[in-house]
Amino acid sequence: MLLFLTVLAACNTAGPRFRGLPATTVTIDGSTFDVRVNGRLAEAIRTNMEYAPRFGPVQSRAGKAMQLVSGCTVKEVRGDQAVALGILDCGGTPSDIDQLQPQGEYECFSIDRYISPATNEVVLDLDCAPV
Repeated sequence: MLLFLTVLAACNTAGPRFRGLPATTVTIDGSTFDVRVNGRLAEAIRTNMEYAPRFGPVQSRAGKAMQLVSGCTVKEVRGDQAVALGILDCGGTPSDIDQLQPQGEYECFSIDRYISPATNEVVLDLDCAPV
């Protein structure tokens, strides 16, 4: 039971750049997110259950939630159905945050492979490094 509660408590834990920041809960078109903002980055963690959500619709909703909380335009949303990272445009000059997208070639090794019980899809855990 203790293990179950520990796992359940970690469901909306903020990423490394957002730890210790307060979350604002926003619901957009049936998707509920905990949104945290740190400078020109925003994180939206989907906290509600949805049957087999695709990232396309969730991505759009997460972007709207980030825009509501930050008051900035969302330039790009990356991530997956559970956790989305947004790059914000709040005016001003660009910074190194815009360079988060990998560029060049990468060599990747499969660390783990399993079938997701929620979506029945094969999930690969990859470790990649620049070549």
